[in-house]
Amino acid sequence: MSARSPPCRWEHSMRVVRMSKHRSAGGGLKLLARFGFVGIAATILYAALAAAFTKSERIGFTPIQASLAAYATATLFSYLAHKSVTFVSGGSHQSEAPRFLLLAATGLAIAYGAPALLTVKLGLPLVIPVLVTCLLVPAINFFVLDRWVFAARIPGQHGDRSRQRQ
Repeated sequence: MSARSPPCRWEHSMRVVRMSKHRSAGGGLKLLARFGFVGIAATILYAALAAAFTKSERIGFTPIQASLAAYATATLFSYLAHKSVTFVSGGSHQSEAPRFLLLAATGLAIAYGAPALLTVKLGLPLVIPVLVTCLLVPAINFFVLDRWVFAARIPGQHGDRSRQRQ
């Protein structure tokens, strides 16, 4: 294949599909900004609740329990905010919620495993596994939410994938 020959038909069609189903560079930056805003809000909620639940003698959570309870609360907030603000999805809760929950289960495994390993087994302060969770989970979530969970966008809204520059 020469340097000037077009890519195989399959490669070309995949690139066209990806370009047309997603957004322009400006739209992508706006989507990333909305994702970041919602994600930062959910992350702050998670971190604050994990710390509060751990410190509260009244609640009496272990670091693992505190992390899991905080993660569950932040997950509900995140689903609703990403569906309505970030991706403006027209998909049904029936199809999107299970996908989101599967993705959240991945994050939950991280939220469970990080304090279990780093705090309980290694004796590190809770801030270390909370930071690991706060950095790793959003990176995974952006790609999966964009490509799979909220694939149904409402036409003409700021989360619409089908809009293109003419």
